[in-house]
Amino acid sequence: MIKLATNTTSTRDLILSILKRKKQLTVSAIALELDITEMAVRRHLNTLERDGIVETSLLRQAMGRPTHVYHLSHNGEEMFPRDYGTLVIELLKDLQELDGQEKIEQLFIRRMERQQQKYEKRLVSKRFDERIYELAKLYNDQGYMVEVTKEEDGSFTFMEFNCPIAEVAKQFPIICEMEHKLFRKLLNTDNIQCHKCLATGHDSYCQYTIIPE
Repeated sequence: MIKLATNTTSTRDLILSILKRKKQLTVSAIALELDITEMAVRRHLNTLERDGIVETSLLRQAMGRPTHVYHLSHNGEEMFPRDYGTLVIELLKDLQELDGQEKIEQLFIRRMERQQQKYEKRLVSKRFDERIYELAKLYNDQGYMVEVTKEEDGSFTFMEFNCPIAEVAKQFPIICEMEHKLFRKLLNTDNIQCHKCLATGHDSYCQYTIIPE
């Protein structure tokens, strides 16, 4: 997701910065802060609301009619700098130091099992090719930017052009091992090969060859 520039002068980014600081504001309050017309503010807010970056709600007042106020959505909040990866890596390294590598492995096995239980509900009773495309949808919903190609020999090429947890996977490659194992379980085939892995730092995407049994 695109992050806000630190020194920005665009009206759109200034509106987001104001909403971040003030939590929620009316159109007139934003216009006053920026010294621009309410019409200009509404134009930007309409676009931001359409894109799911801001949301609106009714604020009831002691006197008078309720008024609309705008605030950042979850996606809007995520446009500001975050550093989840560093925190997760630090905590995992501490856990590894305190309880050993076995504990780390148990942790990611449990994560894989939760994913399996969750995804199986979407894949049950589907044909092999349908399961692969449904799995791609599930991963795309998480930002993996998956592309699936059915080859002439009947195999499938499953490519991930983004990995939201790549930085963590670089430090703990067992994450990639668990993904490979998850695919085998969900697709009910052992004929899965990983040719490229984004987390290694040498490849720009992950690539699997999947062959039905």
